[in-house]
Amino acid sequence: MDFIEIAKSAKQASLEIAGAGVEVKNKALEAIAKAFEENKSEIFEANNHDLEQAKILVEEGRLAKSTFNRLKLDENKMRDMIQGVRDIAKLQDPVGKVLLKRELDKDLVLTKVSCPIGVLGIIFEARPDVISQISSLAIKSSNAVILKGGKESINTNKKIMEIMNNALQTVSEFPKNVVQQVFTHDDISQMLKCDEYINLIIPRGGNKLVKYIKENTNIPVLGHASGICHIFTDKSADIDEAIKIIVDAKTQYPSACNAVETLLIHKDFPQKNELLAALQLNEIELVQDPENWDTEYGDKILSIKTVNSLDEAIEHINKYGSGHTDCIITKDAQNAEKFMNNVDSAGVYWNASTRFADGFRYGFGAEVGISTNKTHARGPVGLEGLTIYKYKLIGNGHIVDEYVKGLKQFHHKDI
Repeated sequence: MDFIEIAKSAKQASLEIAGAGVEVKNKALEAIAKAFEENKSEIFEANNHDLEQAKILVEEGRLAKSTFNRLKLDENKMRDMIQGVRDIAKLQDPVGKVLLKRELDKDLVLTKVSCPIGVLGIIFEARPDVISQISSLAIKSSNAVILKGGKESINTNKKIMEIMNNALQTVSEFPKNVVQQVFTHDDISQMLKCDEYINLIIPRGGNKLVKYIKENTNIPVLGHASGICHIFTDKSADIDEAIKIIVDAKTQYPSACNAVETLLIHKDFPQKNELLAALQLNEIELVQDPENWDTEYGDKILSIKTVNSLDEAIEHINKYGSGHTDCIITKDAQNAEKFMNNVDSAGVYWNASTRFADGFRYGFGAEVGISTNKTHARGPVGLEGLTIYKYKLIGNGHIVDEYVKGLKQFHHKDI
């Protein structure tokens, strides 16, 4: 089947799943979770095959080590993958929520109601667990989805998709072609041109991929180009708390987009040397005043800068940051409030690791990605970010002409 036929079938599936009840969607999600549990050995086998091939590419310098790390599926990731599907099933149905109800005039009522976006096109690199996360979110939010993963994870992707679609076929009420997958580079080109059938593109990958997608499509794109996250250690910061937070933000998963890349330290912080020594003891390589402040290391490397004030820290972050997630470590509530109000990022934290920027940790069940956009959805995008809304108007023979001529007046009363 060529891409246009796949896109057409996805469009039809999106119209069918839009009318599916929450019971059917939850039944489909439970079927997927159960199938993953029963077939996880097959997924691990496919993943090991991908890892063997990827290891050669890393040794040849053709694949980044950070990408290799994201590719690996282990028992912990599998457990989270399965639990993530079940957590999404437990969430409220995001479709059909009344967002506004207003009586414009007697017997003329306007209702704003959440509804699915339609067809999502997902392009991602490495991480095969993205398939289950996004597919589950798409199902619960009544969207159809077409996924294109990286070639480095092709065997894992195929196996996960096969298990999911076999599970969905056991739910007779569930529409066909809601979740589909494509594989070639040409499919990406076709997807980016397919604005007749695809409503939203979501890239999950590096700066280069996201930039390419944004420059080559007329379809709206939801995502972030990079994760240049900052932590500012204010002069009143607690040293033990600072060490704990920064080490977690840098080392817990260095290749994650919400790992810290730049540490700003107030010039009057009295224990700067102790802090830097502690970071080095945790195997973090420190780069003092690098030439480029917009480097996303994806490794245990951290840019360091001493700043003269809170204002300078905020200015630096707004200039060089990616609008992803930034944190202040301080005992000064006033400074924390100013930082969180003035830093222009999707996530602004006070005394907490940037690694919390995650849909699962926010209780969204999972996420399709993290958006640094300022329209529609921002930050970790879960179910609500995959819905839009429509306006329903119910009248009783009402016509505009009567209002234009002054025969009737609006009273706009929320009900």
